[in-house]
Amino acid sequence: MLDATSWISDRRKLIDDALRATLDAMGGPPRLREASAYSVLAGGKRVRPLLVFAAAEAVGGAAREALGAAQAVELIHTFSLIHDDLPCMDDDDLRRGRPSCHKAFDEATALLAGDGLMSLAFELAASHCLPPATPERALRIVHELAAATGPTGMVGGQILDLAGEGQALGLDALEEIHALKTGALIGWCLEAAAIMARVPPEGRSGLRGYARDIGLAFQIADDLLDHEGSEEKAGKRVGKDAQAGKGTFVSLLGADRARQQARALVDQAIDHLRPFGAEADLLRAIARFAVERDH
Repeated sequence: MLDATSWISDRRKLIDDALRATLDAMGGPPRLREASAYSVLAGGKRVRPLLVFAAAEAVGGAAREALGAAQAVELIHTFSLIHDDLPCMDDDDLRRGRPSCHKAFDEATALLAGDGLMSLAFELAASHCLPPATPERALRIVHELAAATGPTGMVGGQILDLAGEGQALGLDALEEIHALKTGALIGWCLEAAAIMARVPPEGRSGLRGYARDIGLAFQIADDLLDHEGSEEKAGKRVGKDAQAGKGTFVSLLGADRARQQARALVDQAIDHLRPFGAEADLLRAIARFAVERDH
C-alpha cells in the first residue's frame, strides 16, 4: 500500500542532501555561494523535484536517475523566487519565513545569485542527465528546460503578470499568464522524466494534461493562501496581490468557486493518468496535495 507521506519525506531528504552537496562544491566568490545557499537551502515544499521523482517512477525510471533534473528544476524555481522578491518585481521582504535574499544580502548580490543558480541549473541538467540518457536525449531535456524557463515559459508569464497589475483581466488571460509562469516549469518536470525513460512523444499526452491541470490548481491554491492564509504558515507576506491590484482566481471567481475550480482541475489531472496503473499513485497523491495544503 502506498505511503505517500513516507515517500515524500524520503524524496525531500534525497533532494535536500543533493542540493547541499552541489552548493558545497559550487565554485565562485564566497559571497555568491553564501547567498545562493541561503536561498536554496531555506526549506520549501520541493514540489517540482517531487514531481520529477514521481513521474520518473510512474514511467519505469528511478528517483536517483532523475536527481540531476530534480536539482535543476529546484534551482530554476529558487532563482525565480529571488528575482520575484526584488523591489523592481513583487518587492517582498520575507520568503520561506525569513528575510528575502536581497534583504539578507543586498539587491545586486541577490540578482547575481539568481543568475548564478539559473546557470548552475543548466549545467546540472546537461551533465547529470547524461548517465541515464543518450546525448540526444540529454540535449532534448536541456532544450525543453530552456523553453519552459524563458520567453515562452516562466519569464514570459512573469512579464505578463507584471503588465496585468491594475488591469481588469478575464479568466482566459489569467490562465494564459499562469500556464506560462507556473505551468511551463511543472510541465518540464513530467517531460524530462518521460524523455529520460524513453517514453515516445505519443505516450506523453497524459502526463502533459496532468501537468497543465496541476499547474493551474497550484496557482489557485496560492491565490487562496494569499487571500485567506496567514504569514506564519505561508512564510511570506499575504494579501499582497490585492494590494498590488493583481487579478487572481479568487478576485475573479470568489474564494468558494476558486476552491471548487482547483478541485475540478485535480480531478481532471488524475483522470489524465488513467493509462497508468498504481505506479502513478504518487502523482495522484501530489495532485491532491495541491488543494489540501495550507502553506
